[in-house]
Amino acid sequence: MKEFRGKVAVVTGATSVIGLALSEKFASVGMKVVLADVEEKSLVKAAKMIGKKGAVTLAVLTDVSRAEDVDDLAEKTVSSFGGVHILCNNASALKGGVSREMPLDDYARQLEVDIWGVIHGFRSFVPIMIAQNDEAHIVNTSLVSGILRTPNTAAYSASAHAVLAMSESLHHEFSLSGYKIRVSVLLPTTIVSNIDGSVRNRPKRCRSVHPTKSDVAVDSVKAGMAQTMKGGITPSMVADQVLQAIRDERLYILTEGGDSNRWRKVLNMRLKETRELRKSLRIT
Repeated sequence: MKEFRGKVAVVTGATSVIGLALSEKFASVGMKVVLADVEEKSLVKAAKMIGKKGAVTLAVLTDVSRAEDVDDLAEKTVSSFGGVHILCNNASALKGGVSREMPLDDYARQLEVDIWGVIHGFRSFVPIMIAQNDEAHIVNTSLVSGILRTPNTAAYSASAHAVLAMSESLHHEFSLSGYKIRVSVLLPTTIVSNIDGSVRNRPKRCRSVHPTKSDVAVDSVKAGMAQTMKGGITPSMVADQVLQAIRDERLYILTEGGDSNRWRKVLNMRLKETRELRKSLRIT
């Protein structure tokens, strides 16, 4: 996709660090932006802020873990703007902890937002993209944990792997089908952000009452990440790189800057495997 002005972008997790930056970036190039998030006050505030800059926006309260919410998001997008050209499945429920101690509800919430949120996204929007027969692009946000794993991150590493795998599978499906839909998977490295921001939106069933070893481990991980993030790139820089990747129709978006070089070698190996698979499937 080369032209963006007048087209429609949908961003889930739109009030998060990356989601908000993506929404602002799409608005800056003349797109109509649909902001979806589970936190109503922040959602309304973000939509107004972007709208004041002259962009056309629509705010839709959405819990991506609920299929009916995402169906409603798709219906409101089409009824308001007539179609959709970019879908960013960006919502996340980041939560770490000692794997054997994390409550089952924590695992469930991580998977239902990070994995099912992506599934609901493409199931609701892809039929619309196919029917409109126009250029379209899906960006699924994963994590560098989708390439390499670290301690105390079993739940979100598992979801990151799943999002990466689904993105690759969709990429090949659309290439084989001839549809005008492209797919990218965003693999953020070190970004200046509030790493604990998503915890505030967790259902009551997922909130620990008593500290555990898992909580202590999470605090340790957060402290290390916070220190690392001091040298990270800004969300705006991430959004710039995503927009360029959409122009270039790139599958993998490993954000440049920060500590990206340490992940580059592993991703290059994965890219080689992807190219070999495309040859075996006779995808040009």
